[in-house]
Amino acid sequence: MKFLITKNTFFFIQLTCFCLIVGIVCSFILPAKYYNDAEIIINDPYNEIGLIGSYPFTMFFYKITLLKYLPYFLIAAIQLPILFYVLYKIGIPYGFNNLNVKNVLVYIGFFLIALFICIPSKEFINFLYLSSIIFIFKQKKYSLNRCIIYSFVIFAIFGIIFRSYYLFIPFISILMYLFTFVKIKNKTFSIVLFSIFISIIMSFSYKLIVGEYISESTREMHNLERMGSQDAQSMIQSPIPTDSWYGETIGIFYGYISVNIPVNALKHILKPQVIAFIVWQLFIFYLLYLRFQKCLINRNNLKYELWVFLFIFAYFVVQGLFEPDLGSSIRHKIGIFPLIYYAVYYEKFNFKIQK
Repeated sequence: MKFLITKNTFFFIQLTCFCLIVGIVCSFILPAKYYNDAEIIINDPYNEIGLIGSYPFTMFFYKITLLKYLPYFLIAAIQLPILFYVLYKIGIPYGFNNLNVKNVLVYIGFFLIALFICIPSKEFINFLYLSSIIFIFKQKKYSLNRCIIYSFVIFAIFGIIFRSYYLFIPFISILMYLFTFVKIKNKTFSIVLFSIFISIIMSFSYKLIVGEYISESTREMHNLERMGSQDAQSMIQSPIPTDSWYGETIGIFYGYISVNIPVNALKHILKPQVIAFIVWQLFIFYLLYLRFQKCLINRNNLKYELWVFLFIFAYFVVQGLFEPDLGSSIRHKIGIFPLIYYAVYYEKFNFKIQK
């Protein structure tokens, strides 16, 4: 009995096996700063374990699954196959084995999964939980409205229990969707720009209620506390104070550029690992931008896919508001990698070879 396997599937297996080996090796040799979160999750130095909050919930998760009692290389050997299996279930796109820019960017994404989630990580939970959105939209078993509602519920639960900034994504994505009906030139760019203005208005509203702007009280405050630290060399700090309306506006634009189009991070030219991350972010953002543009042009046939892009670009806006560091911005993008993976290949998962 012959067992047949396509070139795409065979290459996918090879890639995931290679990344698994990389992840196991990385669990031993990563620089000390990469273990900071893992050590907090495992040791719980301040007795934070619980069900609300990203650290408390992650501590609870690793305890009840008994993963906290395993050495890191075994955690890598358990976590990474699970994540790659999720991507396998989303689908292996036709032509995945072909060497081109799009595929190489995704290959690097697989490598980053191995790098960042080879040890205890909040992104492991993030990745698994948000992948449910793709399975809801991909199968198209439900009406579009029902898929949207289910996704909003998923984001809301995650925002309440795990990371509060996910609560912003449904609100931002709805406004972005409404803006797609505006007849305007350069629609894709206009939508991205509009999404940034949404975050500015949100921050101004927050100022009226709480007395501080959002990035001022989150990103800037966090970075002020770790100023001068060796682990804060790639932190994202606004060029001017964010305690005024114009300072916050500049800070939000600066934050968005820093985490999505980080040309301003080229100052780290002598740090090859940082430059590599910057190049990946630049190209993956541009690729998603082009795919979003294509989706908007053919929106009547890509109604489900359009919402996946709205979620991704709404998340990019949220990152621009809250993200304190270039390194963490890449790690957090890996937490939404199922959405990125699907957005890059959505039309190729159901490709049928013509005989």
